Amino acid sequence: MIVIELAWLLFQCLIGYNLIFPVVLLMIFSFKKRPEVRNRLLSVSGVPDYAIIVTAYEQIEQLPAVVSSLLKLNYSSYHIYVVADKCDTTGLHFGSDKVSLLRPEQVLGSNTRSHFYAIRHFIRPHSHLTIIDSDNLTDPEYLNELNVYFDCGFKAVQGVREAKNLDTTYARLDAARDIYYHFYDGKILFGCGSSATLAGSGMAFTTALYRECLEHLDVTGAGFDKVLQEAIVSRDYRIAFAEHAVVYDEKTSGTGQLVNQRARWINTWFKYFSLGFKIVFKGVVNFSANQFLFGLVLLRPPLFIFLLLSGFFLFVNLFIAPVVALVWFIALCVFVLGFYISLKRSETDRRIYQSLVNIPKFIFFQVLALFKSRRANQISVATRHGHSEQHE
Repeated sequence: MIVIELAWLLFQCLIGYNLIFPVVLLMIFSFKKRPEVRNRLLSVSGVPDYAIIVTAYEQIEQLPAVVSSLLKLNYSSYHIYVVADKCDTTGLHFGSDKVSLLRPEQVLGSNTRSHFYAIRHFIRPHSHLTIIDSDNLTDPEYLNELNVYFDCGFKAVQGVREAKNLDTTYARLDAARDIYYHFYDGKILFGCGSSATLAGSGMAFTTALYRECLEHLDVTGAGFDKVLQEAIVSRDYRIAFAEHAVVYDEKTSGTGQLVNQRARWINTWFKYFSLGFKIVFKGVVNFSANQFLFGLVLLRPPLFIFLLLSGFFLFVNLFIAPVVALVWFIALCVFVLGFYISLKRSETDRRIYQSLVNIPKFIFFQVLALFKSRRANQISVATRHGHSEQHE
């Protein structure tokens, strides 16, 4: 009986710490002195030469807009590689010698395969590469903002993916979720001496590091960014967070898109979350705050899962342990405060605030996604956004 009670309390602690962990990080961030990176001069590798890799799968409708955005970058030393995997590229022309349109002879069906297909077709040995989705648009200063951190010696940098569309309630809630994660898993985590989590696009690396981490692997399905960030942090490199390196990302607008996309994301978490144990252990052995904190973040369940479990524990403890129920209520209040702080300290559109009353609906559709997650990779290899699909 005692063993069961201890196991019950331990499980509650493992879930409950996720409610307060972001605010604890915020407190550490608030007191930690951080070096000023913007005053650093080019001192490590000169001006980086970028390969900009854009991967498309089946759909090409948004590629002209993506490439047009990239050609407006306020930067000279870059080349764009568009990998059109399983695409009909008839009539697709970009009219610039800074763009290479690559058509794989066989279907690749994988982000990393597309990336390395582009690497094998580099027109020159680029020192750095950045990954852009086929529905992204870029701020003109995107590469310059990445350079702020590369100039400081970082080998991996994650930018910010801001919402390109806020036309539906679900798109706004998706944007709110991104703001929360960018704030805590990006700005705050990096500011505490750890690494920003990778977001799948809007990220950049030295070409040498990217090849070192992934060239010997064949990562299929969603989640290549999970494998990549584990490989980087396991080497105890830090992934910098560039809050002014902005790409504009298309958010899920409909329930069908939301369920299918989240099913793949949930499947990815179950597939790769155990990597967090490995990194936490390395952090303890190496006395590395970078690895230890990052490993804890990887172990965190998807937001809706630990919120639902927290509500369940609160309800059950109302009947069996009212004092514990009070602790759960306080922890949930701390989480809500932390979520509000992330929105308040970011440039949050007022429509996003207005959409928050629909969070229960958003969670409901993610529960549906949970039940589809086991066969998520068989549903599709892409996320449909309006009239296009985003290659995973």
